[in-house]
Amino acid sequence: MTTTGSTPQGQVGLARPASTVLLVRDGAICMEVFMVVRHHQIDFASGALVFPGGSVDTDDFAIATDLVRCGGDHDDDERTRALRVAAVRETFEECGVLLARQRGSSALVNGSRAADIAARAAGRSFSEIVAAEDLELALDRLTPFAHWITPTAMPKRFDTHFFIAEAPADQLAVHDGSESVDSIWINPAQALQDASAGKYTLVFATRLNIEMLGRYDDVAAAIDAARARKIVTVQPEILKRDATGAKLRLPLEAGYGGDVFEA
Repeated sequence: MTTTGSTPQGQVGLARPASTVLLVRDGAICMEVFMVVRHHQIDFASGALVFPGGSVDTDDFAIATDLVRCGGDHDDDERTRALRVAAVRETFEECGVLLARQRGSSALVNGSRAADIAARAAGRSFSEIVAAEDLELALDRLTPFAHWITPTAMPKRFDTHFFIAEAPADQLAVHDGSESVDSIWINPAQALQDASAGKYTLVFATRLNIEMLGRYDDVAAAIDAARARKIVTVQPEILKRDATGAKLRLPLEAGYGGDVFEA
């Protein structure tokens, strides 16, 4: 995930558009989500257990102007397509999973093809990879899950769109070894339990979205619920902030089970 630089004291940071992906699969017992542990030298969410994701960049917008490479997903505006492109790119860069099809095909690229493309990716922009490999991005496989904007008082701010997508069964998800140093397929209840036990750190937005994901037993139910749910923008209001933590107000209609939370 790319983050903005520091903001001069006294100025409010602008919210940078970003995309995050809840990559899910049905496990032996229940649904699991793929998560990575952020490198401790990364300046945002250092050491935290997070979903793959990052800032939208200029290359994402360039791809978004090419409707052919966007898989014929012509209903969205360019900004919305760029957010989805960023979600596909970050999923590929951070865990090697490629949500794309060979141009003209209805099937996602298989695991072998995705691995071959990843092996040739070094030194090339994502748009160059997409063009050279003649791909269409499977933007239709991404379902909006949540939308969070960092509070205005914070120096580093993101306008983050969360998407949920079923992981291709034959593609291997692994952490990249640079921005992330570990990865895990984990069911939401276990992630919350491990965080409570101190095994992992969860940032506030991640925790609440894992809790929401944990309401569903399988991938189909989680995606169907996301499709049916009205996505309400969450920009937390800071009610209290001190050395012990913060108290935040969220829109009740966002569906997180309340409106005031401890963070």
